[in-house]
This record gives sequence, C-alpha cells and structure tokens, in this order.
Amino acid sequence: MAPLSKAGAALTALREDLSGEVFAPEDPGYDEARTLFNAMIDRRPAVIAQCESTADVVTAVRFARELDLNIAVRGGGHSVAGMSLNDGGLVVDLRRMHEVTVHPAAGAAHVGGGATMSHLDRACQPYGLATTGGRASTTGVGGYVLGGGSGWLDRKFGLAVDNLLGAELVTADGELVHATAEEHPELFWGLHGGGGNFGIATSLTLRLYELPAMSIAFLLYLPERGPEVVRTYRDVIEAAPPEASGAALYLTGPPEEFVPQHLVGRLLAGALLTYAGPEEEMRRLAEPLLAIPHESEIVTAIPYADLQCMIDDPPGMRNYWSAEYLTGCPDAFVDVFCARAEAMPVPTGTQHLVFPQGGAVASGPADYPVPYRDSPWAVHPFGIWEDAADDERCRQWVKDVRADARPWSTGAVYLNFTGDEGVERVVSGLGAENMQRLGALKRQYDPDNIFRFNHNIQPA
Repeated sequence: MAPLSKAGAALTALREDLSGEVFAPEDPGYDEARTLFNAMIDRRPAVIAQCESTADVVTAVRFARELDLNIAVRGGGHSVAGMSLNDGGLVVDLRRMHEVTVHPAAGAAHVGGGATMSHLDRACQPYGLATTGGRASTTGVGGYVLGGGSGWLDRKFGLAVDNLLGAELVTADGELVHATAEEHPELFWGLHGGGGNFGIATSLTLRLYELPAMSIAFLLYLPERGPEVVRTYRDVIEAAPPEASGAALYLTGPPEEFVPQHLVGRLLAGALLTYAGPEEEMRRLAEPLLAIPHESEIVTAIPYADLQCMIDDPPGMRNYWSAEYLTGCPDAFVDVFCARAEAMPVPTGTQHLVFPQGGAVASGPADYPVPYRDSPWAVHPFGIWEDAADDERCRQWVKDVRADARPWSTGAVYLNFTGDEGVERVVSGLGAENMQRLGALKRQYDPDNIFRFNHNIQPA
C-alpha cells in the first residue's frame, strides 16, 4: 500500500478523472455500494469505482496498480463466494455499463460488462432472439459467460461460452485488448471457462438464435412421490429432443397463488420441464409427469425473458451452493438424491436439483477448458436461507449432497456453481490437462496475479 499522502492524492485524482462515482469508506453510499447478493459476505474495500465506460475501467486499474491495491471486479455481484468484493483493495464496479445492442441481421448482441441476464434477455426478446443464459435474471452476463454458462437453453444452443464471439478486456497493465478467434486466439481460448483471470471484460459479443416460442410445465408433488417424479423426469428428458431441459427438484412450498395454502412452507417435490418451442409440443412430452398425481401445475407458453425471472432468488439472503457432475442418473442415484431431500433445510429458499446436459452441450467444442461438458447430468444443492443461526446446518447439507453423489461423479465441475472450495476444485473446473496452458496465459496477461479474486489460475 502506498503512503497515505500518495494514496490521498491518487484518490482525489481518481474522483476527478472517473466519469462514474467513487466511494471510500467514509462516503455516504459506501455501504450500499459494497452490498452483495450473498448476505454472508461482509468485506470493506478501500475504494469502489463505479465505472461508466471502458476508459473509466482503464483509469481504475491504473489507479490500483499505482497504489499496489488488489482488484476485485463486480458485474452482477452473484458470485456465491463473494468474489466481487475484497478487503482493503479496489472494486471495479461495472454495473453502470449494462448496455446491450442487438444486431438481428448478424445474429449477435454486443453486451456491456455490467449487464445482467435481464438486460440481455429483454433486449433480445423483441426480435424473437435469445442465447443461452443463466437461470436467474439478476445473474451478471460477464462472469456467467466467461465461467462457462449453463442454462435452460444449453441443450439446444450450447453452453453460453460456446456462443462467445469476442471480448474486450482491460488487462492488468491497463491496456485494452480485443480477443476473438482471429485476434489474440490463445487468450480467446482461455476466456472459454477461465473467467476473470486475464483481465476485466468491459464488453462481450454473443451469438444469438431464433427463439419464436418457449413453454414450460412446472408441477409440484407431495415429497413421497419424489422418486417416481425424478425417474419419470429423467426418462422424459433422455428420450426428448434438445429443445427440452429443466430440472427435477425438491423445494419449500413458496407463498405463491399456484401453491395450495396448506403446502406453503412444506417440503415438496417438483418437476420443471422447459421447452424451446410451442406449448402443444411441450404438453406431449410432459404427459408422463402430468399423469403422476400432483398438487399444483403451471403448463403454459411463456416469453423466455419472463421464464428467466420465474425463480429469481431474492437478494439479502445467505447463500452456499455447490455441484457434482454425474456419469448418469441411474435409479440408485435417484434413491440417494431423494433420501437426502428428507434432511433439506425447510422452510428456507434452499433447492435440491438434478438437471440434464447432453445435446448441444455435449457436442460443443471439445478444446475449451470446460471439462464438465460430457457429463449427462448434474446435481446442484442450492442453499439459500435467512437466519445466520442456520449457517452450519445449511452448509453441511450442501456438503452431504456432494458426498452422496461421489460414486457417480465425473470429478468435473462448473465453477460458477461453487464457492471457494480449494485449488483442487479449480483444477476440476478447468481440467488438469489445461492448467499449464492456462497458467502460461496468466503469466502473459497478469503475471502479478492482480486479478486473483476469482477461481484463480496461478501464473505458470
């Protein structure tokens, strides 16, 4: 850290040079500016730079390098491990840079580094276009895509990162680099799963697809029906075209109109069948699920952007998630999965999900550092709760789900679903065979590991 006099002068200069706002701990608005989606994270950066342009990001990075400050990057702020925030360093906050420009003729969108899925989905919807997005509208596009990107459309359109056409990056030296398959191709490769290790993504260009119709069946069942529901959902998906996706799950009955009052706050089993096509086609696929006695149903056509908002998790909750990617979803796994639901923390916002891959996920580019691509199924314990007194039991339940799944685990994992689970899990999320190549890239673009608040790759 620089001497106080130098730091004070540099901060004054940053306030003058930045188009956006600058917050230090003594400033009004500082606490609001540092609040993240996950209420378990409470960190106090020295400076928060809310950037409005790529030039602002360059200015902020050079400020941090001058004062030898660590840098955290905030897009959507959805990192479950709180990687969008640090203690005593600089936070480059991109949320004001959320513009999305759709180019229908080119089938592409230019997306600002601070855009959320909602910004992207709403911009694309008037054109009948979409691309694979996160399962919550508040997810930041940048971190989501560069971390791989799993969502309701991935079986049809591939992982989000498969649709990355280009990225504009501010490097650790404060330089601007444009990476595509033709420009800086090795860096472009590393961005396909390597996250924010190589620079700050101030914009992305994503491939879009025609999506004229979207439909869903969401059914809730008494929990004792769970094993039958999960097996039926599995069989439906494994025989379905790639337009079909969704999840089988357990959850606490939410206080919504479609949930009978006597089931609110109780453990329920569920099936969500999403379909990138018309309702009548989806209904034929859903018949086996509809045939199981159920307590509630929503079977309807729905705009994709509205579907993306359906299961948004409220901010201000406590979060702990993880995942295991599976060799399959056999009956023996289903039995273990359903048995673990009996210990799920209820009533909370926690969800216990198993969801499919396959389709365009499996057939996508094999070279990228996304080693979970070949896994046909994944289990995703999604811990969300309100009371700090529940921290231990909720985190332990997530760990128990992972332990249960290990006999069927491929060992690979999608890092956006995990917090800080150690170096070995980072390797599992990027592929051991890719680490030397990724480490060489890190040495080239960030040799001092300035961008370390992420699933970190060490310079090799």
